[in-house]
Amino acid sequence: MKKILSIFLASAMVFGLVSCGSSDTAKDDKGNDETETKVEEPITENKEETAEEPSGTVVVYSPHDAEPLNAGVNLFMEKYPNVQVEVVAAGTGELCNRIAAESANPIADVLWGGGADSLAAFKEYFEPYVCANDEYIDDAYKDPEGYWIGESPLPMVIFYNKDLLAKDGLEPPTSWADLTKPEWKGKIAYCLPSKSGSAYTQLCTMLLAEGGKEEGWDFIDDLYDNLEGRIVDSSGKCHKMVADGEFYIGLTIEKSAVKYADNDSVGFVYPSDGTSAVPDGVALVKNCPNEDNAKLFIDFVTSKECQEEQSQNWGRRPVRSDVEVGEGMAKLSELKLVDYDFDWAAKEKETIIEKFNDIMVD
Repeated sequence: MKKILSIFLASAMVFGLVSCGSSDTAKDDKGNDETETKVEEPITENKEETAEEPSGTVVVYSPHDAEPLNAGVNLFMEKYPNVQVEVVAAGTGELCNRIAAESANPIADVLWGGGADSLAAFKEYFEPYVCANDEYIDDAYKDPEGYWIGESPLPMVIFYNKDLLAKDGLEPPTSWADLTKPEWKGKIAYCLPSKSGSAYTQLCTMLLAEGGKEEGWDFIDDLYDNLEGRIVDSSGKCHKMVADGEFYIGLTIEKSAVKYADNDSVGFVYPSDGTSAVPDGVALVKNCPNEDNAKLFIDFVTSKECQEEQSQNWGRRPVRSDVEVGEGMAKLSELKLVDYDFDWAAKEKETIIEKFNDIMVD
């Protein structure tokens, strides 16, 4: 099992545990105020000096890539320098399972990242919360009961290596259905859905696009045959292995593909038979030890300031209605989107993954 990391993240932003310096501002001796009768100015100044700034700790579990995660935490620390941020980094599934295992004595305060369908499957371990930016987030991108809040919609895409395709005289696939064609046999990078939240979302998306919740399994069976047993152990590796020339094509998320905008040897398409835009979510852990700071962090993640930074610098599609999408991203209105069933994907997750695993061993 992947070892969960918890390391110090200083101003140089080493990925992991973030420790902000505590405030050393000295407080004036209040006794002097009593001897200077009716002198209002010192009292006013004392109130300003002792006005409570957010302080303490917030523990953030996150599957996000190191760079956008570090950048987001850095921005939060600049805004709230007296809050110590501890980051535990691992995959979505591992973090959700850890939150469940720790539920009697929670360690995490916030889960930042992971597909909303994965968060919905673990909603019993989260606390409903309506964030300060609720009015800017469409209802489609938040749980109706408040158990998770979308922070970045994630269209699924097909990523391809132009050089490898050109070498073999192949045209890029344009749909999920194309992936079952014989020319792609053994050339597709896909991660186990049991190990990756995004791979699970891809699986559900393909089922819905290629026949539905039951009939779509025929397509998945054919797709698995075309993988020839070459399963990638991390969804974060899929796009990297395509870019490195180890695979011709790979299933990945838009934010990973747009990072290669300046790389002429790779490209990506939104599947013409329907993609999804399931958001990465953020959730408040039930009975967390630092609830106020957890809510502060969630409000920050959904703020215009953070959303703009993550979009402009890291290709993360904003969820807010008042922030424009980054360069290289299509507008959601231009895409064919499947009718993604969050309840089904959450409630049937174990069954769906079991069925995929059965296909693997058949």
